[in-house]
Amino acid sequence: MQHNDIAAEIAKGLEAPGGLEIDLVSRPDAQELPSAFPVSDLAFASVSAAGSALSKFCEEALARPYAHAVDPSLVDGWFGMTLRAKGWEIPSAFDAITGDYRAGDGWIRLHTIADHHRAGALRVLDCEADREAVASAVSGWEAGELEAAIQAEGGAAAAMRGLDAWRSHPAGMAVAAEPLVRWAGRPAQRGANLPHNPVRPLEGLKVLDCTRVLAGPVSTRFLAAWGASVLRIDPPSWEEPGLVPEVCVGKRCAGLDLRRDQDRARFTGLLREADLFVHGYRPGAIEGLGFGEEARRSLNPDLMEVSLSAYGHSGPWAGRRGFDSLVQMSCGIAEHGMRAAGSEKPFPLPVQALDHATGYLMAAAALQALRARRQGTILTAKLSLARTACLLTPFARSEITGEGHGALPTVDEPTFWGAAERLRFPVSLNGAEPSWPVEAGPLRRHEPAFSP
Repeated sequence: MQHNDIAAEIAKGLEAPGGLEIDLVSRPDAQELPSAFPVSDLAFASVSAAGSALSKFCEEALARPYAHAVDPSLVDGWFGMTLRAKGWEIPSAFDAITGDYRAGDGWIRLHTIADHHRAGALRVLDCEADREAVASAVSGWEAGELEAAIQAEGGAAAAMRGLDAWRSHPAGMAVAAEPLVRWAGRPAQRGANLPHNPVRPLEGLKVLDCTRVLAGPVSTRFLAAWGASVLRIDPPSWEEPGLVPEVCVGKRCAGLDLRRDQDRARFTGLLREADLFVHGYRPGAIEGLGFGEEARRSLNPDLMEVSLSAYGHSGPWAGRRGFDSLVQMSCGIAEHGMRAAGSEKPFPLPVQALDHATGYLMAAAALQALRARRQGTILTAKLSLARTACLLTPFARSEITGEGHGALPTVDEPTFWGAAERLRFPVSLNGAEPSWPVEAGPLRRHEPAFSP
């Protein structure tokens, strides 16, 4: 019953104001990813949710029958890396310092991919950017104290906790009390633009994407696959070379520095023009830039929004920096996996399932907002990695089960860097597969506009 229970909670969480429901089907019998948690069930349910929301939107907007199909093996593949380079190399998604370290009383994970996160951790540890030096410095700390110190210094870290410890933690209790999707709505001020392309049903939808590693980019990649005009905005110094080829396909990618007046003016114009704003700013961050909720609503009263946080939207950790691997450490997944596997170190999920599942749930929420828009309601939706983890943790198993999959079908795909192949997409709509007219390429390579 694991899949049915997970699917039921997802369907309930994605029921949008106005009685907008989605339909989820049971996962067919298939191989599953090896884990102490039902990762493949979560993957299938979250991708199916996005597919169901898409087909329902299409039926209502285009007044014709639509049906979606989901391939469970391909779903599992799309919860990992889907692009295979031909004659060139995709950089690693991690740097040399990111990883798990043994502290004086347990384990802690440092996430140092971003330069400022690495700098914050090294200031606290007072050591060089060398893995052995970091390990030596970490060993002299208690995990919880180091976690708090690094977070306070602008870094990103998480001490390993067990499932029970997280359930009784103030942050864990706050997350568990939140809905899977926190909805808010208001009346629209103007009529909705309706799609006209039955093959690319989201054509004409302008999506302003201010998300990075990894859930947010997954959500906007799904929207781009079906025709949305996605414009990703990054600050001047941000890089994620190991992930850009994976998640930037189908998107225009531009750069803006919101501390500069000229770039702020460009961003203001984009907010006015956008239909949907997808972002992962921590609480207070975007307000500090002068683009808080009231300012955005003043610029564009009909702007739909989907936002993401790591540790929820209430409780003591609502503003805490976090990533999939850190949330797995915090909420007990890595610790339970360690015991189930008989390992001596943290044992995470086989894929970054919290990121990917949340990404598809965000895409589904965006499509539910589009359905509500046709009824005259503007919706905002808030999701979090930690709340998505609550879909998995009740079904912890005492051992690692699952065998994974063999070779999966691919399609050729050109990229900025050279030829590649990508796994076939797991969702089809009326028998048709999606396409991404904009090839994957570097960040900040386009002008900040929704079209050339």
